[in-house]
Amino acid sequence: MSNEIVRISSLSEGFQMMGLEPPKHPLVGIVDVSKMNVPEEVVGVKMTTDFYMISMKDADCGMRYGRNYYDFNEGVLSFIGPNQIIQSEKDEFSANGWMLFFHPDLIRKSNLGKHIDAYSFFSYDVHEALHLSKKEEDILNDCIDKIDFELDQNIDAHSQQLLVSNIELLLNYCMRFYERQFHTRASSNKDVITRVDELLKEYYQEEKQLSDGTPSIQYFADEVALSQNYLSDLLKKETGRNAKDYINDFIVDKAKTRLLNSEESVSVIAYDLGFNYPHYFSRLFKQKTGLTPNKYRELNMN
Repeated sequence: MSNEIVRISSLSEGFQMMGLEPPKHPLVGIVDVSKMNVPEEVVGVKMTTDFYMISMKDADCGMRYGRNYYDFNEGVLSFIGPNQIIQSEKDEFSANGWMLFFHPDLIRKSNLGKHIDAYSFFSYDVHEALHLSKKEEDILNDCIDKIDFELDQNIDAHSQQLLVSNIELLLNYCMRFYERQFHTRASSNKDVITRVDELLKEYYQEEKQLSDGTPSIQYFADEVALSQNYLSDLLKKETGRNAKDYINDFIVDKAKTRLLNSEESVSVIAYDLGFNYPHYFSRLFKQKTGLTPNKYRELNMN
């Protein structure tokens, strides 16, 4: 198998690779998973696309996404954005379900195009898929039916707006259902937060900041086996702070202790906390406290 990554720029090209007839619309298409007939030569090939993909599957269907493998053995929804690497692992798709594909050009001039990045689940790993109840599945199937209905009509002045509106409706439901999933997994989520807290403390206890700089979101995501976006959204739901703020609040808290318990210069403290440039530390500290480090020290040492 070649390590070359095949780029698929159009829906027509993607449908051809899956052994399907060309899509009814050049920028949006729906596939019945049970009718997919992926050619043997495509199995195991790494691919990246220019479009968004949403997959609803309710039976065994293997796919590798990045470094992770996931078996869809119950009703789940997964999301893949443009430029992400996927890899089909099986030569037969025995699942029932659907796949929705849409190109950024479809939504570029719409409200959805302006806010598509808010749907952060397009950057989740495939093992962070959305698990649906039967009622939730029915709601999303209804959205797909409406999109499919529009694709069967002759294109008119309303077609694009209705297609985009129904895709946006589907994504908004997915946002709600993911929030429900975060809540129903509250216990395991708290375990993740506890582990992140431990990792933050260990990072500075082991002085990793001196060689690696301030801790990155990717570092913690790797340690807890989650994607950056999923971890950040989990923290936001549980603590009200995303991953970046969670890390920065920890650093600022450590800085406060150092400022009030030593006579070290702000520059020394900044370097010791992992900042290459002291003014970045000062900017963050003022952003979080409303005071410069020196002013904070002056007001609290009296």
